[in-house]
Amino acid sequence: MKKGLQQLIIAIIGVFILIVFFGSSMFYKVNPGERAIIFRQFGGGLDTAEVYIPGFHIVAPWNDFITYNVKEQKSEEPMDVLDKNGLSVNIDISVRFNPIYRQIPFLHRQFGQDYINQLIIPEIRSTVRQVAGRYTAEEIYSTKRSEVEQSIIDEAGKKLANNFIDMRALLIRSIQLPKDIKMAIENKLKQEQEALAYQFKLEKEKSEAERKRIEAEGESRANKIINASLTKSLLRMRGIEATVKLSESPNSKVIVIGSGEDGMPLILGNQ
Repeated sequence: MKKGLQQLIIAIIGVFILIVFFGSSMFYKVNPGERAIIFRQFGGGLDTAEVYIPGFHIVAPWNDFITYNVKEQKSEEPMDVLDKNGLSVNIDISVRFNPIYRQIPFLHRQFGQDYINQLIIPEIRSTVRQVAGRYTAEEIYSTKRSEVEQSIIDEAGKKLANNFIDMRALLIRSIQLPKDIKMAIENKLKQEQEALAYQFKLEKEKSEAERKRIEAEGESRANKIINASLTKSLLRMRGIEATVKLSESPNSKVIVIGSGEDGMPLILGNQ
C-alpha cells in the first residue's frame, strides 16, 4: 500500500514536471478559422492524412504542431506590365483566396507557411503579365477590359487550384497608362461615340422618312378606292337621302328638286 502510494506520488510529480517544462509543446488550441498539421520528427515525418480542426489537442512534445490560417485573405498587387506592342501599363490587382483545407499538408510540404510570397504573388504577377502581353493598351484600358480580367481569373484560378489554393475572386482595381497615350485613347473613344450617335440619328431619320412614305402611300391608295366607288348614281342617291332627312326638319327651307349640279337637289333658305 505504501509502495503504491509512493508510485502515485512520483507519477503525479512526473506529470507536473512534464506539464511545467513541456506544456507549451504538448497542449494546443486551434481557433475558428484555423487548421493544423503535425510533423513527427521520430516517426513518419509530415502527416498528410490528418488535418486538425478547431479545438483542443494534445501532441507529443517532440512533434511539431503547425497552425494555418484558413480564413479568406486578400492581397493587393500593383505592377507594371507590357502590352503586345511593348507599351508599359500599370495594373493594380486585388485577389481573395484561402488554402484548401484538406490539402494543407501538401501546401506546407511544397511551399511552407510563407506560401503567399512563395506561390500566390508570383503566380498572380506571372499570369497578369502573360495575359496583358496578348492585348494592346487600348484593349486593356477600355474595349476588352472585362475580357482581360476574365482571362486572368480563369488562368490564375487554375494555376492556384493545382497548388492547393482556392481563389475566391480577382479584380482589376485600376489601370494606368502614360498620360499622352491615355488622352489619345479617350479622344478616339469620344470620336467613336460621336460617330455612333450621328449614325443613330441618321438611321432614325431614315426610319421616320420611310414611315411617312408608307403612310402617304396608304392614304393615296385609300383615296383611290374611295374615288373609284363614288359613282354619279351613288352620289345622286345619297343626295336624295339627305334631302329627305332635311325636308323632315322643322326649320323653314326651299328645296328645288333636280336643280343642283348633276341633277342634285338644291336647298335654299336654310336657317
